[in-house]
Amino acid sequence: MSTITTVAVLGAGQMGAGIAHAVALGGYSVRLYDVTAARLPLAQGEIAASLSRHVARGLIGQADADAALARITVTEVIADAVTGADLVIEAALEDEAVKKSVYAQVAPHLGPHTLLASNTSSISITRLASASDRPDRFIGLHFMKPAPVMKLVEIVRGIATSAETHSAAVAFAESLGKTTTDAEDFPAFIVNRILVPMMNEAIFALYEGVGNVASIDKALRLGANHPMGPLELADFMGLDVVLAIMNVLYDGLADSKYRPCPLLVKYVEAGWLGRKSGRGFYDYSGDTPAPTR
Repeated sequence: MSTITTVAVLGAGQMGAGIAHAVALGGYSVRLYDVTAARLPLAQGEIAASLSRHVARGLIGQADADAALARITVTEVIADAVTGADLVIEAALEDEAVKKSVYAQVAPHLGPHTLLASNTSSISITRLASASDRPDRFIGLHFMKPAPVMKLVEIVRGIATSAETHSAAVAFAESLGKTTTDAEDFPAFIVNRILVPMMNEAIFALYEGVGNVASIDKALRLGANHPMGPLELADFMGLDVVLAIMNVLYDGLADSKYRPCPLLVKYVEAGWLGRKSGRGFYDYSGDTPAPTR
């Protein structure tokens, strides 16, 4: 795309780092920012390791990996990240207040034509856009995890999003080799509206003793041909993220079928968030993940 050359990614967690990887590999200059300075070198290491895995699997050449890594710069100053950027992708915590705080911080530093996108997996784009200074140039770009590998990007328009912004977002995602799908601005959009309640139901099945962790995941892998069991997938996504999405669905749709399982709440309260914390429905401290129930 001739109109987008520099992309700022705000948030260097697993999703932000993955998005930076995908965008840099697509040929764009990337500025990666995180509020926690110590997170930035970790993200650089994760991106380098991920690119190396792609090279080892023959998906890209070493020269492409080196070039992508060279396109990524990191900064601890949010103004430096967004000033002069053509597109800003917010990949902060799945917390509406945090995201709105980010938009307030960047507003004075954005150019008049800069596009602002959120990678939110569940929160209303219309509501987020209303907290920005450019609701017509605000859109949802929901990358799937892991962003460098998963082919889909959900495109979510808010009520004020312009047709030009939508077209630019679709063209940008497709330039990364992604396939896009348009989702209406309802809680959790398409993928997580269907996927996360399935995980929550699997947690209810565990909570009620229908099966243990291993049997539930085995049943869905072999009985439904899923590549990962729902509890394994919840650990991979992050149980705090799963809970946040269920709360958005429950609050936004006022339907009891979206009530988060009490066991999910308890695990998050305990800090058992899945892979990223080392323990969730599986214990990741050994060579092989071991079910915790």
